[in-house]
Amino acid sequence: MDVLFGALADPTRRQLLQRLLANGPATATVLAEPLACSRQAVVKHLQALEAAGLATPERVGREVRYRATPERLASAVGWLLDAGGSWDRRIDRLRGRNPPTRNRR
Repeated sequence: MDVLFGALADPTRRQLLQRLLANGPATATVLAEPLACSRQAVVKHLQALEAAGLATPERVGREVRYRATPERLASAVGWLLDAGGSWDRRIDRLRGRNPPTRNRR
């Protein structure tokens, strides 16, 4: 899970992942076009997404196309929902112990 969230911590990687999810498989060259970074930098970001299980490379002839792996992203969402629920329960317990007070003047 640490590798997954580490990969998602970078805004460029999140942008690449969003584009892959929205538009389907693409090469590093195509993904680099709208970004302010080189194709080589995009490849490094894609390798980080691949290591986290968020993207998968597919060789098509001479090209390597990357596709998003939404199943892995779903596991991160599930973890966040579980963690959020745990915090909600803790906050509810704290509210029960310390009811809100009014400022008296």
